[in-house]
Amino acid sequence: MMAQYLEIKADHPDALLFYRMGDFYELFFDDAAAAAEALDIALTKRGKHAGEDIPMCGVPVHAAEGYLLTLIRKGFRVAVCEQLESPAEAKKRGGKSVVKRGVVRLVTPGTLIEDSLLEARRHNYLAALARVRDEWALAWADISTGAFHVMPLGQARIGAELARLAPSELLVSEDVGETLREVLGDLGVFPTVLGRASFDSSGAEARLCTLYGVQTLAGFGSFARCELAAMGALVDYLDITQKGRLPLLRAPQRDAVSRMLQIDAATRRNLELTQSMNGGRQGSLLSVIDRTVTPGGARLLERRVSSPSRELDVIARRLAALDWAIESPQGSALRDALRKVPDLDRALSRLGLDRGGPRDLAAVRNALEQAEEIAQALDEATLPELLAEARAALRGHDDLLALLDAALVAEPPLLARDGGFIAPGYDADLDEARTLRDEGRSVIARMQGEYAERAGVSSLKIKHNNVLGYFIETTATHAEKMMSPPLNETFIHRQTTANQVRFTTVELTELETRILNAGNEALEIEKRLFARLREAILDEAPALSETGLALSEFDLALGLADLSSAQGWARPQVDDSRAFEIEAGRHPVVERALQAQGAGPFIANDCGLNAEGESAAVTLLTGPNMAGKSTYLRQNALIALLAQMGCYVPAQRAHIGLVSQIFSRVGASDDLARGRSTFMVEMVETAAILNLADDRALVILDEIGRGTATYDGLSIAWATLEHLHGVNRVRGLFATHYHELTVLAGKLDGVTNATVAVKEWDGEVIFLHEVREGAADRSYGVQVAQLAGLPKAVIDRARTVLDALEQGERERAAPKALIDDLPLFSAAAVAPPPQAGPAGPSPVEEKLSTIRPDDMSPREALQAIYELKGLLDSAG
Repeated sequence: MMAQYLEIKADHPDALLFYRMGDFYELFFDDAAAAAEALDIALTKRGKHAGEDIPMCGVPVHAAEGYLLTLIRKGFRVAVCEQLESPAEAKKRGGKSVVKRGVVRLVTPGTLIEDSLLEARRHNYLAALARVRDEWALAWADISTGAFHVMPLGQARIGAELARLAPSELLVSEDVGETLREVLGDLGVFPTVLGRASFDSSGAEARLCTLYGVQTLAGFGSFARCELAAMGALVDYLDITQKGRLPLLRAPQRDAVSRMLQIDAATRRNLELTQSMNGGRQGSLLSVIDRTVTPGGARLLERRVSSPSRELDVIARRLAALDWAIESPQGSALRDALRKVPDLDRALSRLGLDRGGPRDLAAVRNALEQAEEIAQALDEATLPELLAEARAALRGHDDLLALLDAALVAEPPLLARDGGFIAPGYDADLDEARTLRDEGRSVIARMQGEYAERAGVSSLKIKHNNVLGYFIETTATHAEKMMSPPLNETFIHRQTTANQVRFTTVELTELETRILNAGNEALEIEKRLFARLREAILDEAPALSETGLALSEFDLALGLADLSSAQGWARPQVDDSRAFEIEAGRHPVVERALQAQGAGPFIANDCGLNAEGESAAVTLLTGPNMAGKSTYLRQNALIALLAQMGCYVPAQRAHIGLVSQIFSRVGASDDLARGRSTFMVEMVETAAILNLADDRALVILDEIGRGTATYDGLSIAWATLEHLHGVNRVRGLFATHYHELTVLAGKLDGVTNATVAVKEWDGEVIFLHEVREGAADRSYGVQVAQLAGLPKAVIDRARTVLDALEQGERERAAPKALIDDLPLFSAAAVAPPPQAGPAGPSPVEEKLSTIRPDDMSPREALQAIYELKGLLDSAG
């Protein structure tokens, strides 16, 4: 056995080997030590190898999925080695023969299909990046749903597209991995490196033709060599990991960068589209707008948020679908029906890989039942184009639905080997086997009655023992009759005892065999029927995938309608102009947080960035920290994104001229691992914006230049704003504390000033969160520091220094000389004088001295508190 283990392990050196031994997966040697530590399970030993104890650990087969998930999340790959025959079959080859075993699957992050290992509401992408000469392509697939896409792209777009897809696993060749080491490091991606043969475009085309059973890929479109290389490498990896059992992949869909709103990795992170800054889903845009009720609908929403469209007709179709969903009186009933829809795509995928079970058959049946119910409910409805196409895809499965409905019980078990999932009455042989298995005694009793009547011997009995099995027994007085014609043609003599004679019949012998084997026979029949039903489903897999997408389309439209109606969102006007007009816009995530906290309404604000002709339109936003500048910047970017994904927006009115790119430079963070300061990270991101933004871009910049000396920062911010205006000609929002920049509004056409209003009251600043025309005259930094809780001595000293600096600015004096004249740190050095207290104890103290808490009832304690409060108020 250990020789077999070592041979199999040698073929999979980079994976933990789950070696099946009965009801456990065992791990040995270094695999055992690594797995025991990662899974926090006991490390034991079993036997010796080369004179040393063999480390061993194991996990139960029935609980293996949970352990697999832990190992995958900790960066391991797992080779699952199963027993390919039973011990009885092995013994036929010789008493010491080892059960045949083989790896049936490599479990990696990008090849998971089990529900317990995946998030139902998110895609799990496996991606492959290929380069042929100087051309690049990215292919990605979710084998749990069958989605398969490919995209040609320039090297500069690789980071942005990987950030959009967030693949669980990325396949590259050795040379590509080296070329993109820095980009992949920024994204935290650790690629899986394949040999160059996997990326050979000629071999890739042959692999793809084999996968789809065609002679040419022309029917799927025209693909460049780099695209074929990326798709072929992905299919080759699936062939390796699934051991030749390829998943159901839809026809490859060719995407183009030009059809999508481009959002780079930094902007996705800053805008918190699908993940918040802390890495979780909570607090992201996706978490706030997701009101879908099916897993497929949730995954479709994630795709739309990650990849808004740049095509006006696509946006218009989606908005028309949302218009209908908002106005439809059937919305609530349709959502109730959709709630009963299981995950059709993932059930299909498991069945395609032959890892499905009876519940996957039932999932297909239940999904088709709900699809038919929804289609019938919409028979008389006049639907917009997108939903009309979806309605058509809900139908056409009557025969398959009838088959599954007749064959399956209502609630089947998880595994086919458990049996009991085929409905009674569907298969006569199965019903008979079940009857024999469950009602063997009654069948024997009926046969006994028939034989007694035929022989004319009322005392005839059918009995059973471990030697003869089932036999017919009569008294010796009837022996001659039973052994004479014509009865001896039916009853075959077996044994004579002192007082009894025993017989058998051909029918009884056959029945005995069937009763003894009935349980196994019933299970084998069910397995054959399972295979037949699985094939019937897979024959219709492409159409079933379309049905799944149609259900998701209805779910998404109705979910967004529910959101828009509940939150008072408005239908955006999206056209080919360069307008950007928002009335009473709101930040959807912040508004939801305020609602949850009961903290009052969100203060809505307008935004106007109307670029005339080819000129720029930039608003320079000033105002104190904590006043809401960053929120204002982000909300307008999110409104543009929501509009172009085909959604209503959080505003009273929105007119969005098509946006090609969204760039965001908001927030500050360093990159210590790569030796980058906060300022360096900011400059790298700003450089990307200035180099890539076109005149259709929407750019939001927050505090450019703040991480260096004042005049350096001011000069960088000044030059950046001029470049965005004169060269990039963008629509943008530029928040700054450099009030000197406000003079540019009078020098550059299309640059306007706005400020976030505040009010001062008794030396404190009150944030109004209102964006108004004009420029701020100060930053209120000291007041914000006071709100943050800095010690009073520090605040007083800061005010003194600030006054001196402002005086120097007015008098053109050197700031250092003015500060040197101040009593350095005098505010901190001298403690505030204690205030003189009263000569004796106060009335409150006197009252407190008379109170004995342990002797008081709750009512007396409450009364004492009121009295103390009264004394305190009168003293004040």
